[in-house]
Amino acid sequence: MPLQPDVMEGGPVRLPAHGSTVTAEDLRVHLVLAADYDGRTEIDASGVESVGQAVLQLLVAARIDADANGQSFAILDPSPAFTERVAACRLADALGLETAKDTLQ
Repeated sequence: MPLQPDVMEGGPVRLPAHGSTVTAEDLRVHLVLAADYDGRTEIDASGVESVGQAVLQLLVAARIDADANGQSFAILDPSPAFTERVAACRLADALGLETAKDTLQ
């Protein structure tokens, strides 16, 4: 399933159910458009069933870029699969994502 961004309407970039190297280039384009359109990047990760390294790298890079430019970056409604993968890769801090482990401390 391709990305379904509502970038031109100011909506979040919706990640595909299965984010992989194949979907990463499309994601990169939509992340750039989102940042350029209104200076904020919102990612809808609610439908993610699996997410690969290439997609995670792009998300980390997008957050770093947003921070460097004083723009907001948020991951909205992350699915359990997304949250688990991010936590397993130790990228929660890099993505600004609170995990269940963080809330128990």
